[in-house]
Amino acid sequence: MTATTNTAAELGDEAPRRPKPKREIAPLTYGRKGNIEIFFLWVFVLAPWVALAAGIYLTANTPWAMNWTQAALFVVFYVFTGLGITIGFHRYLTHGAFKAKRPLKIMLTLAGTMAIEGGPIRWVADHRRHHQFSDEENDPHSPWRFGHSLGGLTKGLIWAHTGWLFTRENTNSRRFAPDLIADPDIRFFQKKFVYVLLFSLLLPTALGGLLTWSWQGAVAGYIWAGLVRIALVHHVTWSVNSVCHVFGERPFTTTDKASNVWWLAILSFGESWHNLHHADPTSARHGVDKGQIDISARTIWLFEKAGWAYNVRWPKASRLDAKRKDQALAA
Repeated sequence: MTATTNTAAELGDEAPRRPKPKREIAPLTYGRKGNIEIFFLWVFVLAPWVALAAGIYLTANTPWAMNWTQAALFVVFYVFTGLGITIGFHRYLTHGAFKAKRPLKIMLTLAGTMAIEGGPIRWVADHRRHHQFSDEENDPHSPWRFGHSLGGLTKGLIWAHTGWLFTRENTNSRRFAPDLIADPDIRFFQKKFVYVLLFSLLLPTALGGLLTWSWQGAVAGYIWAGLVRIALVHHVTWSVNSVCHVFGERPFTTTDKASNVWWLAILSFGESWHNLHHADPTSARHGVDKGQIDISARTIWLFEKAGWAYNVRWPKASRLDAKRKDQALAA
């Protein structure tokens, strides 16, 4: 009698099945910040405050420290780099709220990098991780990290605003931003971050000097349109991380504490309509209700009309109504 081997088809359901290999999930963090990077983080958190104090002192004691030229430079650089964060880094690179032609992509990435909040790949990785774990344990900057008590929330607000920047672990960009790693234009700005940093400081310095034809104007440009402008952009962005996850209104259903904070809307170019953003992250417009000014959305609209942006994900009334708390309760 010869031995025979039954095939899997012959055995049918009795055939042994190999377990499916588990899909490997990349870790949340990868690599650590070195002491030099931590040092420079402290410099860029504290130096703008020193510059602000110097600017106030000089303005009170010298006629050249602040004038209409310096004010205009401050506003221009604040708007350019602020929109670089809100439109470029956030709505475009992180959430894909629209597609951009290459010149617009480069301009937005340059503007966002000039805000000096880190390179685009790391910024996007941190923010995508924030959305995946919003106000949960692995959220990199949740203000609820230390509990709901007064002391815990106070500590959490400080953490969400600036404290999280000094954690040693970096968010794993290969897990959260592989699309940006594959883009040579975005990689260029990530690698050249230090040069963009210098450009962001030296350009307003040079313009301040050239427009006033004086070294005093150059110093004032460095202080106001350089360091102080960077400080304001930073703290407005960080306020969305901290304030907008604790205080404000929540008309839309979300799984976290993301809230609308009206008094921050102008300075943040519409980012503080944060509740809708977390309810519908890919929407190109965050301020969707009457009276909610969203400068970033209007700018995207202009880009679309000019043909520079396309496939814009504008919010739809039916989609918004489905996410409203009152509609959900009525249903």
